[in-house]
Amino acid sequence: MQSPTSKQQHSRDYEAKNLLVLEGLEAVRKRPAMYIGSTDTRGLMHCLWEIIDNAVDEALSGYGDEIEVMLGDDGSVTVHDHARGIPVDTEPRTGLSGVEVVFTKLHAGGKFGNSSYNATGGLHGVGASVVNALSSRLDVQVDRNSATWEMSFRRGVPGVFDGDGPDAPFTPQGGLRKVGRVAKAKTGTRVRYWPDRQIFLADAGLSITQLHDRARQTSFLVPGLRIDVDDARDGTSSHESFVHVGGITEFADFLAPDAPLTDVIRLQGRDSFVETVPMLDEAGAMTATDVERDLDVDIAVRWGTGYDSVLRSFVNIIATPKGGTHVSGFERGLTRAFVKSFEGTRGLLKAGEEIVKDDCLEGLTAVVTVRLAEPQFEGQTKEVLGTPPVQRLVARIVETELGAFLSANKTRAIARTLQEKVVSASRTRVQARAHKENQRRKNALESSSLPPKLKDCRSNNVDATELFIVEGDSALGTANVARNSEFQALLPIRGKILNVQKASVGDMLKNAECASIIQVVGAGSGRTFDVESARYGKVIFMADADSDGAHIRCLLATLFFRYMRPLVEAGRVFSAVPPLHRFELINPKRGLEKYIYTYSDAEYQRKLAELTKRGQKFKEPQRYKGLGEMDADQLADTTMSPRHRTLRRLTVDDAANAERVFEMLMGNDVAPRKEFIVEGAYALEADRIDA
Repeated sequence: MQSPTSKQQHSRDYEAKNLLVLEGLEAVRKRPAMYIGSTDTRGLMHCLWEIIDNAVDEALSGYGDEIEVMLGDDGSVTVHDHARGIPVDTEPRTGLSGVEVVFTKLHAGGKFGNSSYNATGGLHGVGASVVNALSSRLDVQVDRNSATWEMSFRRGVPGVFDGDGPDAPFTPQGGLRKVGRVAKAKTGTRVRYWPDRQIFLADAGLSITQLHDRARQTSFLVPGLRIDVDDARDGTSSHESFVHVGGITEFADFLAPDAPLTDVIRLQGRDSFVETVPMLDEAGAMTATDVERDLDVDIAVRWGTGYDSVLRSFVNIIATPKGGTHVSGFERGLTRAFVKSFEGTRGLLKAGEEIVKDDCLEGLTAVVTVRLAEPQFEGQTKEVLGTPPVQRLVARIVETELGAFLSANKTRAIARTLQEKVVSASRTRVQARAHKENQRRKNALESSSLPPKLKDCRSNNVDATELFIVEGDSALGTANVARNSEFQALLPIRGKILNVQKASVGDMLKNAECASIIQVVGAGSGRTFDVESARYGKVIFMADADSDGAHIRCLLATLFFRYMRPLVEAGRVFSAVPPLHRFELINPKRGLEKYIYTYSDAEYQRKLAELTKRGQKFKEPQRYKGLGEMDADQLADTTMSPRHRTLRRLTVDDAANAERVFEMLMGNDVAPRKEFIVEGAYALEADRIDA
């Protein structure tokens, strides 16, 4: 315990002189994560976004239609625009040039009032100055007023470098320098900077992939703006140029992961709201003042045949990956529009059924953009919009515009298709909730909830267990004797299951065979599928080695790819390879087994020639027409025992290509499938047909 004397001594040590006052950009260098989120690659990229966004704001205001970004081999980053150029005249309150104010003063810039920018990505006015503070060197050149003006900084301090690069000799010196003359019509800004390695982690690096994605995204959001990206690092040089004139309509098509159900629909509107903000009055006091703000809403929506949803949101072309009031308003208006569209519509929504947000979002690709002056973001990284009135206004505009589309006579057919999709999603959600109760492995007392025809295994070690999906009840009896019941489970299916590529989700869940497979796998289906909940480490299709068996394997593969894809992507789905022929040798010679199995016609011919050449006698070779023709020992040795069997793993190297192949082979459109069959017929050798 401290004595009173020590307490008094401790309190006397806490005086005003002990307070640390950080001047200017010192605060940024002391706590960089407060301004850029982190000091790893994410923070390094955020600095680049700040400089690029300043140039984009100019283009958004109608000045300049080209931005050049270059990553130099010396570690520098250069951003060059052809806009108005940063003001070079003197700012009256500080007595500094506009360039020095922008790059050295926090919360200074042209984005606070309505005179220079109506809607920009920046609210805080700290972007350029923060990048300057976190750079070991920053050079800025401005073409304006028929001259080129230049200024350099070292970690936020203005001065002059004697040479190139951040390690060149540096002399602190304020003021903007005129370094050349240009044509009167030529304007623009060039910013070149070297990130300070005293601040950023050693392994932090600029990502060219993220830069390309951001440049492409921006070119969609500002139609007609061209962004050139050059990467000269590592002794190589690459160039990419991004320009799109279709705007967010083209962006929605680009983002969509599935085939279109509708064309891109634009939901646009304009409204205003009153925002109360603190402002300095003439006496220098902060006074709550009502300010009227204009809000422009422009949204592109497009529904596809799939069930995944893609939503990108932006405020003044700044991405808000974590959403905000504009996204919640969009989702609310979307749901209200669909709910109202079912009022008075017969035959779609039954009594007791309801529509929720997730039903409307299924298969939706949306680009949500809003523009307003001085948006309230949650933090400098601008990931969430927080301006409260935006939610109400966006919801109203979306509800009105989408409601008009759903009720218009000329779009009635498309609206009906959309409504059917939403209703189907609602029913699937309810059915999936019921199936979810059977996702976990049941113990012996609970196994009655699983299909009675399932022959389960005893082991609870998921990684070691295997589920064989067996064609037909006849093969089930043999397989049940041949299996190792410790870790191998059997589920028979009767005939050919439903082609789920052609059927709806609801029809799939109503199908007894499909429902049994999903229930036994135990991990759900579609968006609710959780690969960690799967009851077995491997799922193996075991069908006859004939055309019907191949069709059954194809139907099973379609079911797993469409509704349990993570299991396929994890490499846990296989197809068993049963033998086609068996040789029974008479008095086999040394080194030969009594029974030899072959798995293809070519292998059969090779083995037949080999045995004949060696003079080995054998009985008439047996050709298996199905799994039921084998006895249990043969089936175990050739197809089920891990020591001797052959399995083919189903893989998905390219999901998009796989989706197209499944749609061609199993979908509703007959023409591409017919063309594929006709082309393949010419490549098929007649003697390979088993007639």
